[in-house]
Amino acid sequence: MNQLNLFIDITRLKKPIGYMLLFWPCSWGLMLGFNFVKLELNNIFFYYLSLFLLGSILMRSAGCIVNDIFDRKFDKKVTRTKKRPIASGKIKVNLGIFYSCCLCLTAFFVLINFNQLTIIAALGSMPLAFTYPLMKRYTYWPQLFLGITFNYGLVLGWTSITNDISIIPLIFYFGAIFWTLGYDTIYGFQDIKDDEIIGLKSTSIKFKKIPYTFIIICYSIFFISLVVVGYLMDLNNYYFFMLVLIFFHLFIFQVKKLQIKNPENCLKIFRSNNFLGLLVFSSLFLGRL
Repeated sequence: MNQLNLFIDITRLKKPIGYMLLFWPCSWGLMLGFNFVKLELNNIFFYYLSLFLLGSILMRSAGCIVNDIFDRKFDKKVTRTKKRPIASGKIKVNLGIFYSCCLCLTAFFVLINFNQLTIIAALGSMPLAFTYPLMKRYTYWPQLFLGITFNYGLVLGWTSITNDISIIPLIFYFGAIFWTLGYDTIYGFQDIKDDEIIGLKSTSIKFKKIPYTFIIICYSIFFISLVVVGYLMDLNNYYFFMLVLIFFHLFIFQVKKLQIKNPENCLKIFRSNNFLGLLVFSSLFLGRL
């Protein structure tokens, strides 16, 4: 039971916000692609949705372990992370690697249920997924790499249904990258003091003098991409009504209520992006009624 609890701890299974932020872009891409198929695919849609959720849980769990292995020396020096299983020595690095490999293998068995294009595209993203933890050592833009990785599922969701690629999911993908860039910058403010001391880099540090301006720019690009996608797909008025709620959540709830020097506030606003993911998914669904 102790090992099971440590496994749950190292994979962050008790913190679903991580895998949900990985899952929502997949669901958006799936909904986008489904709109362009004339066949009756309701069963396939929900089947694929379940696969993407399972894949998100598995890959996020594997990514957390890899991140903890790379960052174990830094985690020891950060108040929020010093008790993580690998940093604290409760789980050895070799066991962590074994866990990660098992999770990746299981995720591969999930992946092979999709078409060939989706499988190839997903495998092509693996180098990004497992090199992201290193970026904070060399660049102030690790959140950008996270955005590229976390939202890649949007393209995969599209290809799993259509078996081709189009400008629409690429526009959406581009915008979603900035969504992640914004919310993970907010998340980074929790550790900004410790990160500066130990020499790690982030957009939270780079833009600490103009945090609200930077986050507004990121969210604005994301919001514009939603408008463009709605226009290109000729979605109905329900979709654009939902965009009002999304705008309110992004710029009123998140930006206006953000207190960058309050870690609890930053975490609360970061977690609220799970609700935003649901709002976007709902808007795409309603937009086709």
